[in-house]
Amino acid sequence: MTEADLPEVMDLENVLFPDDAWTEGMLRGELAEQPRTRHYLVATDPSGALVGYAGLCAVAGDGDVQTIGVRQEREGEGIGSALLTALLREAARRGCTGLYLEVRADNERAQKLYERFGFERIGLRRNYYQPSGVDAIVMRREVAADG
Repeated sequence: MTEADLPEVMDLENVLFPDDAWTEGMLRGELAEQPRTRHYLVATDPSGALVGYAGLCAVAGDGDVQTIGVRQEREGEGIGSALLTALLREAARRGCTGLYLEVRADNERAQKLYERFGFERIGLRRNYYQPSGVDAIVMRREVAADG
């Protein structure tokens, strides 16, 4: 992901997460940390249209899935799996041994994706997502050397 992708990413971000979307400034801040501690990518269809995006923070042996978003009409096509696989590979490349994430307690589809990839629930953050007040489930998995 580059700054040139931000208009399309922000459009999708606001559709997917209307109550707690990241601001453009937040995403610009994340991109400014590439490649030092961040790794952001986009998924496009054959025409070049954005269909998804994802981001990783990796510091001192731990990684955190910052975000994954996929166009709703493209869910179930393996885009989220491909993005998560790419983040796992990057986390392994950066020497992370553990990978964490927070997922909305009301997002069962995302929870199932993470569970399929070996993430386990390790905690709950009450009222994490604002302003909606939805809880976040904290998940973690080990990162193998090959992702």
